[in-house]
Amino acid sequence: MPNIKRYFLEKSIVKVKIDEYLAKQYYNAEYAGVEVLKTPIGTRVIIYAGRPSMIIGRGGRNIKQLAQIFEKVFGLENPQITITNVENPELNARVMAFRLAIALEKGYHFRRAAFISMRRIMNAGALGAEIIISGKLTTERARYEKLKEGIVYKSGQQLEKMIDRAVAIAMLKPGIFGVEVVITKPLKIEDKISLKESPSVPQEVSVTNVTFIDESSQKSEEKGEGEKE
Repeated sequence: MPNIKRYFLEKSIVKVKIDEYLAKQYYNAEYAGVEVLKTPIGTRVIIYAGRPSMIIGRGGRNIKQLAQIFEKVFGLENPQITITNVENPELNARVMAFRLAIALEKGYHFRRAAFISMRRIMNAGALGAEIIISGKLTTERARYEKLKEGIVYKSGQQLEKMIDRAVAIAMLKPGIFGVEVVITKPLKIEDKISLKESPSVPQEVSVTNVTFIDESSQKSEEKGEGEKE
């Protein structure tokens, strides 16, 4: 009987290696992630990217090369590759980190590129975001700058469900720049407490200038007037 723990560990390690390989080769295509699914006829590999056409290549040439690499290097059986767009790329930390790294390599100032990325993330509906750029930003001594907006969780259960984090590397003349992007997804916050409004009570209508008439006194007065007549 095969060792179940070893089996799943080996499958997870293969997926991590494929993910690292694709992230290194296709970061210009805004690579976002990969799924490896076992099927009766082979292995299905789903690749998510902001620019799928750069991974597909002319006439699907890159897909054929990837299929050979997955089969020979990573040991996948009959790989079937599918490349698709990322849903809401502005809310994907990996896509935004690669976009920011590419912008730095093209010569954009790091503060301007970080502010543009932050504005796009928040306009997409994120609850919060944090961008950290480290390296030889202005001097020969390495340092970092952080840009933060909204809510960014650092611990707790929200960290697993709502936080998406990614790291990218930009190769520049001064050296290597590190980019870290953390995005708080627009999901329901479990520990948020809201007070219910009390039901509105109808207000009593006040009436003024009202006089009360005693019927007995009114009858006696009418009787007295009749006797005088």
